[in-house]
Amino acid sequence: MAVACTAAVALPLAVPAGAAAGSAPRSTAAAPAAAAPGGSTQSLPLRPLAGSDRGATTRGLAQREVRPFSMAGVVWDEAGSELHGRAQIRTRDARSGQWSGWRDLETHNDAPDAGSGERSRGGTAPVWVGDSDAVQARVLPERPADRAPAALPEGLRLELVDPGPAPAAGGHRAADGDLTAAEAAASAVNAEFAEIGATEIKAQQEAPAGPEDERAGAADGVGPRPGIMIRRGWGANESWRESQFRYTNTVRAAFVHHSATGNNYSCKQAPSVIRGIYRYHTQSLKWRDIGYNFLVDKCGQIYEGRAGGVARAVMGAHTLGFNENSMGIAVLGTFGSATPPKDALDGVAKLTAWKLGLFRVNAKGKVTMVSGGSNKYGKGTRVTLNAISGHRDGFATECPGAKLYGSLWKVRSTAGRLQGR
Repeated sequence: MAVACTAAVALPLAVPAGAAAGSAPRSTAAAPAAAAPGGSTQSLPLRPLAGSDRGATTRGLAQREVRPFSMAGVVWDEAGSELHGRAQIRTRDARSGQWSGWRDLETHNDAPDAGSGERSRGGTAPVWVGDSDAVQARVLPERPADRAPAALPEGLRLELVDPGPAPAAGGHRAADGDLTAAEAAASAVNAEFAEIGATEIKAQQEAPAGPEDERAGAADGVGPRPGIMIRRGWGANESWRESQFRYTNTVRAAFVHHSATGNNYSCKQAPSVIRGIYRYHTQSLKWRDIGYNFLVDKCGQIYEGRAGGVARAVMGAHTLGFNENSMGIAVLGTFGSATPPKDALDGVAKLTAWKLGLFRVNAKGKVTMVSGGSNKYGKGTRVTLNAISGHRDGFATECPGAKLYGSLWKVRSTAGRLQGR
């Protein structure tokens, strides 16, 4: 099974049987209840499949109608248990009634660090499937030629996520009295850049550089602040996260991920995808918040991820062993064979030029990090990395996908130019 990227943590400071794709008759059984107004998660146990050619070791879910959902993933009881096999789903489009083919779910290797108190369950990366109303799932264990099939993790469940409706259109700030305490707190940490209750941070406006010195506007090494949709803008339910923010000492490096959620979303749907990831991380995997510090969609829009302030050194859950003194940026999509859009690369470059610059880091340079322990570097190992690295640089994984990883030099070059380097 392909290894993915999703979100990883240590504790510092507190402050989703071979049927083919196509149409299928709808069941005449009573339809499931309508989706919950604020979104929902359906958690369905995966049981041994009768008649499977793989035997009783294969677990899954027969075709069934469910409440509407748009994202799916598979979770299991123990975060430390590995899935030695393939988790696959197929879904029915709620509008056309067409069934998809089988889709592989990537292993979710972005997880909180052991001992952080945050790591609770194991799971795959969630995949965005669009509006769907029926599902089928199977988990196929590895079957080595010379030994018995691999044991599957205990407590396998299929999580079907409805991210809920988008925030009201218009982008207007809320009156202070309309905010809950948790909403106000998540907004207040960005008060330097936007009013309390705002939905976005505006891009920094600077006069264009003169022809004799294109770099004059970034003489301090800090790139212009990009526009950022903050948590209220994409519709974060602040009651799901833990109330306290956690910070690390500084930000020395940015680790770039792909979300492995697939590429069949529109830019207008991106906030829904993020709400789905947030719900999956907090409600299904039981993390304290969304794992990534920032997310970037295919159109280059930047989104605030984990709460605590866009300019601060917020401890994320993205790169196991290197969550301290770093930030994690997820590009929405899957980029093993798909080329990342230029707008997305530019969005990452703008973000890193600014955020790394705030901490006096050369976006084109190298940094030394100390591993907290991962499957690539033992605890305490000093590692020299690019200031803008891929997830695979700190952890043995395919993330952020070969195509995105191979494009990071462009991100470094653009970010360095924006920093005036």
